[in-house]
Amino acid sequence: MTTGFDADVLIIGGGPVGLVGALDLDAHGVSAIVVEERAFLAPPSVKANHVSSRTMERLRRLGVADDVRAAGLPQDHPHDVAIRTSVTGGDLARIVLPSPRGRAAGAEGADTAWATAEPPHRINQTFLEPILQRHAAARPHLELRMRTRFLRCEADEDGVTAWLLDLETGAERSVRGRYLIGADGGRSLVRKHIGARLHGDPVLQHVQSTCVRVPALRELMAAAPAWGYYTYNPRRSGHVFSIDGMQTYLVHNHLSAAEAEAGTVERMTSLRAILGIAEDVPVEVVSEEDWIARRLVVDRLRDGRVFIAGDAAHLWVPYAGYGMNAGIADVLDLTWLLAATVSGWAPDSILDAYEAERLPITDQVSRFAMAHQQKVSSALVPAEIEEESPEGERARAALGATAYALNVEQFAAEGLNFGYVYDASPIIAYDSGTAPAYTMGSYTPSTVPGCRAPHLFLEDGSSLYDHLGPGYSLVCLADPAAMAPLLDAAAAVGMPLAVIDARGSAAAAYDHPYVVAREDQHIAWRGDAVPLDPAGLIGVLTGRTDEAAEPEPPSAAGRHVASVS
Repeated sequence: MTTGFDADVLIIGGGPVGLVGALDLDAHGVSAIVVEERAFLAPPSVKANHVSSRTMERLRRLGVADDVRAAGLPQDHPHDVAIRTSVTGGDLARIVLPSPRGRAAGAEGADTAWATAEPPHRINQTFLEPILQRHAAARPHLELRMRTRFLRCEADEDGVTAWLLDLETGAERSVRGRYLIGADGGRSLVRKHIGARLHGDPVLQHVQSTCVRVPALRELMAAAPAWGYYTYNPRRSGHVFSIDGMQTYLVHNHLSAAEAEAGTVERMTSLRAILGIAEDVPVEVVSEEDWIARRLVVDRLRDGRVFIAGDAAHLWVPYAGYGMNAGIADVLDLTWLLAATVSGWAPDSILDAYEAERLPITDQVSRFAMAHQQKVSSALVPAEIEEESPEGERARAALGATAYALNVEQFAAEGLNFGYVYDASPIIAYDSGTAPAYTMGSYTPSTVPGCRAPHLFLEDGSSLYDHLGPGYSLVCLADPAAMAPLLDAAAAVGMPLAVIDARGSAAAAYDHPYVVAREDQHIAWRGDAVPLDPAGLIGVLTGRTDEAAEPEPPSAAGRHVASVS
């Protein structure tokens, strides 16, 4: 850290997005101050319920994945999504997603054949966030300033000054960093500071959300418990998620526009209809939150040294868990670029990649979410759905099949996890290859630059991703010695380029013997031999727009060249 700065990076917002970003910066030896209004370990609201596979892959590299996978629901509690007329009714269909213990034992489910060492994990944010806070508090380069409110910031050519209010003492003070990340949620002050504007669809649906404790509910169920319940009946349909696997549930009651405007929907009556419980079954309300499903995306992610990520940059229906997870993908696309500039092996121009990469993907995912929400909203529940008659049986079978097909993609969203492509990045060396289509459910591994580097297990059984170094890695399916000129060109500017000898691995998706993968798992270059202009390729990867410019002397961190076989 340069003298005159309190930290390299200031992070406003200590939710999952800000905390994961901080952990990644620490892993690079980059200092950060995290500013958060809530007290340390104070539980957040019951919002996010799912950590995607892509996020788990990155938490694995940060040393957090095992703690996350051990938390949340009991280890033998299924992560299934049951489709029912009410939570206490029988299954009309079931999306099978194994429990952690079942998954470890080889149980099969809708997402168990994915090419990854880290499958998804269902865990509510109330369990996830304290884990991230504890890890952040123990890291040497991080400082958590809890019970502290961000007031404003001002950037100049050299850094960013932020003014903060200590909520315990009332004292106002300033801190200074090289850069600032706004991960401060949907009402982001940092977004307002940089002049970013949200655009899209401001109202898609109104939702009543209620967290409740119902100790008797599990015993009243006619079928096996699940993690999620999608319920459809003529009185009230909704979505329910188990928080602790025992007695606490989050109930989403979706309202029509007319109902929301009139304010006539009675919360507890609707909740009991969704759960399928009588008036005499005790229900304790833990919290209430009414919200509007939107599709809003900002027009910019950056103003100089100030950036935004997560809900500060996009708000949409939490489809497939890709509210929080999209925010984490944002910040992890940014933090390695910030580390490159702080470490000295790349100029500030490398930061242009953040907006060029994340804005198009953010807009695309938001449209996936909107399209799915509209399909769900248009689904009609047959009047005879609960009748004990041949007509009722046919209605239940048809609705179960329809609801399964409609929702299996979001709960086993392999394409959403692995298939997105950065197709207009200034730091990716594109070729004539065409990336596979980006879809929700299906994923085709590809080495086209911009795609996720296809996962593979190396000959020793370890995951390829475990060996990705900071910055870039050269994955070799042929003799690494042939790539010496590229390694020399990287060393000349201090760009970290680890060497991974993947010969002998089952790597059918790798149709070129040499691939350069970024630490965020996206492919930056591929080839059959050493590039004709190694220095030119390194110039692209480091974001050096002025190739004649003298590169800054690399720091020790920028000289990392390792070989893994």
